[in-house]
Amino acid sequence: MSKPALLSLHQVLRRSFRSLESSRQVWASVLAECAPLVSSLENLTEQARALSHVHISDTPLKDIPDLEELLRFKLLQAMDTVLCQLHEKMASLQSVRDAISNHVSTVVQLYEQNADSLDLVTVTQRSAVIPSVADMLEWLQDAGRHYQQQFLRRKTLLHMLSTDDLSLLESSTKRWKEMDAPNQEDHIQDTLCKVSFFMESG
Repeated sequence: MSKPALLSLHQVLRRSFRSLESSRQVWASVLAECAPLVSSLENLTEQARALSHVHISDTPLKDIPDLEELLRFKLLQAMDTVLCQLHEKMASLQSVRDAISNHVSTVVQLYEQNADSLDLVTVTQRSAVIPSVADMLEWLQDAGRHYQQQFLRRKTLLHMLSTDDLSLLESSTKRWKEMDAPNQEDHIQDTLCKVSFFMESG
């Protein structure tokens, strides 16, 4: 067993979990900013749908030239603006996803480089304050997969949303919320609790 290799691995694991903790907060913050945008998108869609059912020629506004076309243009313009803002938020989520993925890759790569000097007892040994290397590697990889899947699912939905398909836009809030994975987030929170002493110890 190589003690320097284990110490080096512990050091990288600490950095990775600290990054995961801060990245998770950023992720939650960006998602919180997305919620009102998705809701706004759905509201604008409802307004566009309602406009289609209004006969302006039968209202006191009938004398305003091209009013329906103007209102429709304004609504579509507003929808496009919100979609652009959501794409900007996705760029932020991608940065978080990338940061977590990079840390996971770094840890796995370091482990593989030192695998010959880290025997089974060493990687499975745990104490009251330090989980085993094997457990921590698994927890980090689970978190990496979670944020990768979350990002890809939300990105796919966003690419599907278009002002050309009002029916899909009308269900955007429901579809967006269905992607929430509270159980996985709870699992990651539990993981961070399990490694809290470990993160503070180095």
